[in-house]
Formats: sequence, C-alpha cells, structure tokens
Amino acid sequence: MATTTLTFDVGDGIGVIRLNRPEDGNAIILEMARELLDVADQCDKDPAVRAVVLTGNGRIFCAGGDLKVFAARGENASRYIEEAARTFHEALCRFNRMDPPVVGAINGAAVGGGFSLALSTDIAVAAESARFSMGYTRIGLCPDGGCSYFLARMVGLRRAKEIALLNPVFSARRAMEWGLVNLVVPDDQLMAAALQMARGWAEGPTRSFGETKRLILSGAADSLESQMERESRAIAAMAGTADGREGIDAFLAKRSPKFTGK
Repeated sequence: MATTTLTFDVGDGIGVIRLNRPEDGNAIILEMARELLDVADQCDKDPAVRAVVLTGNGRIFCAGGDLKVFAARGENASRYIEEAARTFHEALCRFNRMDPPVVGAINGAAVGGGFSLALSTDIAVAAESARFSMGYTRIGLCPDGGCSYFLARMVGLRRAKEIALLNPVFSARRAMEWGLVNLVVPDDQLMAAALQMARGWAEGPTRSFGETKRLILSGAADSLESQMERESRAIAAMAGTADGREGIDAFLAKRSPKFTGK
C-alpha cells in the first residue's frame, strides 16, 4: 500500500507502522489520519497480521496535530480539524477493537494527539528519553484521540485533571509510575523490546486476544450484568475456535500449545 505520511511493513505475523513526518515531528494531518485508518483496516482484516508495533521515525514519536497546517486553513480550520479528528478517532477505534494487539514503541516526545495515540495502544513501551505532555489547554484547545476516555481510567480522575489542566511535561519513568506506559527501556533497545513482545503475540491465540481487548473496553463503562453476559457469550465462542480447542488440549496433555490465530 502506497503511503506518504507513514510506512507499513508486515513480516512474521507482525505489522510495523512508523509515522513518517520526522521533519514535522510526525505531527498529525488529515492525510496521516486517513493513512492510519487504512493501515488499521488492513491490520484488522489481514490474517497475516497477528500483532502490531506502532512507532515514529526520527526523534519524536508524535507532536500532536500540525498547528501550522491547521492555521493555514484560515476560516476553514474548524472543518479541516473536525474531519482529521473524526478520521483519526476511527483509526484508533479500529486498533482497539481488532484482534491483533498493538504495542506502542514511544521513541520520543508524545504530545497532544501523540499523547492520546500512545495511550490508545494496548501495551506501551517507552524509550528512556521519551517525554509526555497533553498540552491542549495550553493553546486553548481540548483533548481528542480518546484521551478523555483512557486517561482517567489509567491514572484516576484527580491525576487526569492535573495532567490535562496543568500540562506538566513528564519523563518516561514518571509515565510508568503513573501507569501510562508498561515498560521503559534504553533508547537503543526500544524496537527490540517492542518486537519481542509482538512476536509473542504473533504466535498466540489472535482471536482470544481480540475478544479480551473488547471485553476490557466494554467493561470500563457497562453494568456488571451486561458485562458478564458478554463474557459468557465470548468464552463460549472462543471454546469453539481452533485455538480454543488447541489450548485446552495442550493444557490437558501438559504440552505447549501451537496456536494458528483461528
């Protein structure tokens, strides 16, 4: 698939997405949002993709929305931003609801929409040099990219308001302490760590991962009774899959399972 704002490669069951506007801090524009949605759709539908790594080229993971491009739209800026945000949001929803898990490899600053993008991944690994900040209210805007959904669930309401209203810039280590990333590694080990995690997923029960992701998302907002009904239906469906049967058989036979993602 031809792209201009990101790269996408698939090998050994892993899809690697790299935001590729390094000269502009990998800032988000409408074209990038569209291409991100395209690759999210491919990851969702292509059985060859069983895990995804999302990172940025250059020194910055993602600087958020491209304010220069937004400002250049003049009176049409609001319409442009709305279309970009809706497309960006659709891509993030696709990543969160598809079967393959997504590991974010946060290689540098994650600000604004880049902060939201980092939070939207299933697991986040950050380089030691990475820095995080929301920054929206500093420029008279408000959160997007699902940040207002994920942030309070990760850090609690009081801390979420602190991050959103005071706009602190904090380190990767602090992000891990607050539960915003799962692991911090030396900069030169970032991709190796992310790929190692993805390889484990690529050999695992892909549909099981997807059902688990979706259950956790719905469980954050639904009633106990509704959620347990979803769990009943989901675990019954998984028991009927090839991987579900293989997992049970392997456990009973005391051997390692060989999952196919089916």
